[in-house]
Amino acid sequence: QVRLVESGGGLVQAGGSLRLSCAASGSIFRINAMGWYRQAPGKQRELVATITSDGSTNYADSLKGRFTISRDNAKNTVYLQMNSLKPEDTAVYYCNAYVLRTWYLGDDYWGQGTQVTVSS
Repeated sequence: QVRLVESGGGLVQAGGSLRLSCAASGSIFRINAMGWYRQAPGKQRELVATITSDGSTNYADSLKGRFTISRDNAKNTVYLQMNSLKPEDTAVYYCNAYVLRTWYLGDDYWGQGTQVTVSS
């Protein structure tokens, strides 16, 4: 079993910053990619950013320049630095990882989500 544990969410005023962390643990052979997604009330879950084990990143176009994703492979941890936050960034942020449990068996895993609220 693989578990993703998130931290760093909370309440922040518009223009402020937050740094989210997500650590993976359990039966892990290798993590090929990790990422962040978010879901606002009444909306579908959307991509925020992803990063591969080689460090290649992908961002939602609307967030590029404000959000930065990074990872520490040795700690199986992914981070999301969020700057210049806006009220429309308010959402539940979910951590995701594509995990190889063995060399031949892989699957997607999700965290429980962490609430980010940006006040005006």
